[in-house]
Amino acid sequence: MNILRIYVRVLKQLGSEYRLAVILVFANLALAAAQFAEPVLFGRIIDKLANAQKESAPPLRFEDLMPLVGAWVGFGLFTIAAAVLVALHADRLSHRRRLAVTGNYFDHVLHLPLSFHTAIHSGRLLKTMLDGAAGMATLWLSFFRENCASFLALFVLLPASLFINWRLAGLLIVLVFFFGFLTTIVLRRTEGLQGVVERFNTDLAERASDALGNVPVIQSFTRVDAETGAMRQIITNLLAAQMPVLSWWALAAVATRASATLTLVAIFLLGTWLHLQGLASIGEIVTFMNFATMLIGRLEQVVSFTNWIFMLSPKLQEFFDVLDTQPGVSDRPGAKDAGRMQGRVAFENVTFSYDGRRIAVSDVSFVVEPGETVALVGTTGSGKSTTLSLLHRVFDPVHGAVKIDGIDIRDMTLVSLRRNIGVVFQEPMLFARSIEENLRVGKPDATDEEIQLALDRAQAQDFVARQTDGLATLVGERGRSLSGGERQRISIARALLKDPPIMIFDEATSALDATTERQLQSALDAATQGRTTFVIAHRLATVRNATRILVFDQGRIVETGSFAELVAQNGRFAALARAQFMAEPEAAVPAMAPVTTVVAPA
Repeated sequence: MNILRIYVRVLKQLGSEYRLAVILVFANLALAAAQFAEPVLFGRIIDKLANAQKESAPPLRFEDLMPLVGAWVGFGLFTIAAAVLVALHADRLSHRRRLAVTGNYFDHVLHLPLSFHTAIHSGRLLKTMLDGAAGMATLWLSFFRENCASFLALFVLLPASLFINWRLAGLLIVLVFFFGFLTTIVLRRTEGLQGVVERFNTDLAERASDALGNVPVIQSFTRVDAETGAMRQIITNLLAAQMPVLSWWALAAVATRASATLTLVAIFLLGTWLHLQGLASIGEIVTFMNFATMLIGRLEQVVSFTNWIFMLSPKLQEFFDVLDTQPGVSDRPGAKDAGRMQGRVAFENVTFSYDGRRIAVSDVSFVVEPGETVALVGTTGSGKSTTLSLLHRVFDPVHGAVKIDGIDIRDMTLVSLRRNIGVVFQEPMLFARSIEENLRVGKPDATDEEIQLALDRAQAQDFVARQTDGLATLVGERGRSLSGGERQRISIARALLKDPPIMIFDEATSALDATTERQLQSALDAATQGRTTFVIAHRLATVRNATRILVFDQGRIVETGSFAELVAQNGRFAALARAQFMAEPEAAVPAMAPVTTVVAPA
């Protein structure tokens, strides 16, 4: 993505402010024209004063100068007032759009699939959002407040100076575009270098976020010095990459400054020669000297602005790369709201692959009636979690279909589908908010009685009551102020508060002690009555009462039945049960006793 394409996309992000942006462009055109008119009027005044010195010229009265002086003052006052109004509205536009773009980015990222989030660091996403939105706001502000007028002056009004004196104008145009050409060379030299700098900046933010999110581990394993050293190494690499860029831009700044002096000297020398030849008046020399001063200043603004775009372009490219990422799962055209479903779930020859090569779920078929509790067991990586991820459309199957109440879930809106499914993840994933706010994620309009009932069913009421601020207690980042078991119980209560017809428990009791697990299991049995319930478990004690157990291996269902039936089959599930002392060991085959030969006495 080159710099021009990036800037065009930045302008497209103006959205609803597009009309105001157009008005600001015309206002800048008027502002540039007014600034362009001032040197012309001043030159005319100088010519009148110079002509009045000739012997044959009539006496010059002040009244003769008043129209030019009045116009000159008027344009000056207009320039001041217009600049204030443009700056005021440019500020408001940039701030409104910065917040709007931030909100759009945030909304888009939350809709991206889990596969995207598992492949990218959250710190990188946060930095990309903040840098991209702030960068665009800066570009909008500087463009509409200053640089739009600069571009118009250089590319529209400068050529118009040919009508005043084409010889002086020609020299001015050549000099301005020559220095612009030198600046372009610097830009091309630094474009790739700045991309490297930005990658180091992103690495810095990612490393810092990663370390700050794992302070207990760093301190426990005495990794403070190592992490600090790694951070300093990134800083060293960042500075090493940044210095060449700064050197090139220092050269550009020196060249721009030198161009101002050289242009003024060239205009003065050519103007003097032309005046001696009768080809330029003193007023025209003064006019073009003012033009040169103004345009070199405008050129400096444009160079600085272009430099800023190049500095920002890697950040903006990352921002747009995220926006260009399409959700792997989205509503089909014509998708309908599913309403409140009964909960009959059917997997019909479902196959799924993450990368198109390795099959994660292969030809899985089963039907679960409303109110049944089905457990999925198997070794790590056997396809259990992936299968249930297909149920709430974290992914879509490559082949086959997942249906609820006879309807393909891809024909339902995502919101209505997920409204009917409650998920308790193995990792509780709490927000750094109060306990009540975390619970209300499940049902924002829940009554106090519903919250207390959910806490009671999740065996969480007692420990919440012991908290200093009760439900108003802040749980810290990712719920760190709570124990693992407490976090999991809040997570379970959150799902129960949602009151969906379908529940998924993904190792939901893995962080609980044995006593709490037994208490919670009985509570969950009562809470899930009448719901279609799926349980993923490695601890088979939690699935003993399941209606049916599906045993997975390498993405396939290899056994199915109740707990007792599967143990009796003496297959893969029975082996898992014996490993957890949940089944009797296989009967051992007795060894043959040694044969003793008795020889009768002769």
